[in-house]
Amino acid sequence: MTPSQGEIWWAETEEKKRRPVLVVTRSAAVPILGAIVVAPITRTVRRVPTEIPLGEDDGLAAPCAASFDNIQPIPRSLLTERVGSTAGAHAKICRALAALADC
Repeated sequence: MTPSQGEIWWAETEEKKRRPVLVVTRSAAVPILGAIVVAPITRTVRRVPTEIPLGEDDGLAAPCAASFDNIQPIPRSLLTERVGSTAGAHAKICRALAALADC
């Protein structure tokens, strides 16, 4: 299964741990890239413009947030299981990226 922008996936880390991430890379580019940009999801919700709040409606068990202050490229192969997706993801991602760049 190919990830799409706005989907939440489990990603394996180099330390053999896994954490949820939000796919940021545009969907059309995902199949041709070896690495994609993701925003790590954390239970620490700071309510800042560089976060996207997430929760049960998005497939997660508890309130949390995707942190755009910590976006990073990861090998697509580290995404192991789709968790869910967030409604209106493109607009939310654009707002968080604009806040990140202070645009």
